[in-house]
Amino acid sequence: MDLIAVEGLKHAYRIGSMRVPALYGIDFAIPEGQMAAIMGPSGSGKSTLLHILGCLMQPEGGSYRLAGKDVTRLPGDALSRVRNHEIGFVFQAYNLIPQLTALENVELPLIYRGVSTQARRKLAAAMLDEVGLADRLSHRPMELSGGQQQRIGIARAMVTDPAMILADEPTGNLDSTSGEAILNLFATLNARGRTIVLVTHDEDVAARCTRTIRIRDGKVADDAPRTRRVANGPAR
Repeated sequence: MDLIAVEGLKHAYRIGSMRVPALYGIDFAIPEGQMAAIMGPSGSGKSTLLHILGCLMQPEGGSYRLAGKDVTRLPGDALSRVRNHEIGFVFQAYNLIPQLTALENVELPLIYRGVSTQARRKLAAAMLDEVGLADRLSHRPMELSGGQQQRIGIARAMVTDPAMILADEPTGNLDSTSGEAILNLFATLNARGRTIVLVTHDEDVAARCTRTIRIRDGKVADDAPRTRRVANGPAR
């Protein structure tokens, strides 16, 4: 089953009286359980596509189906519910709240869902254990390395059991060793059935995926499966 299906996706920005096209008609589908990379240089339309896939904005034209639901023209509150239930976000800059502990940061999406304190703490602790941070529950972001902060971000993305994890340059702020560990973790999660979409400009990151969709000048320039590069070392 296709988890993501986009057809004829178009978008343009208005700058004063000017209309600046960003996407010219994007077509692709990503099945459940795939780990795919979306690549493209600056100005290719990659960021616009990311925002549409993450239900952060709606396309000007075309359609987008997520987990079988057409989300193309949903009103704002309905789109917010889709984001909270179907998508787990992982960001290049981690986007953690510095005043909160690792456990409290992972709990946040569950608070928005109205999950009880006891239940959400149990779920958040389980997710932090899954990413190898069971001994860091009470640590705040500044007490942790960049790689550990990104693991918290991944745990937060997974805690709602979303249909997909959408990661935007997830290793961009990490050294090569930490970045490799994060990619190993993504590969492990994917092997357990998680659908993961990595938006990146890094060929080494794309090499860890089983498919690469290349965007250039607002169009799909290439869409091909690839042999995933073998991980260097354990995921945890």
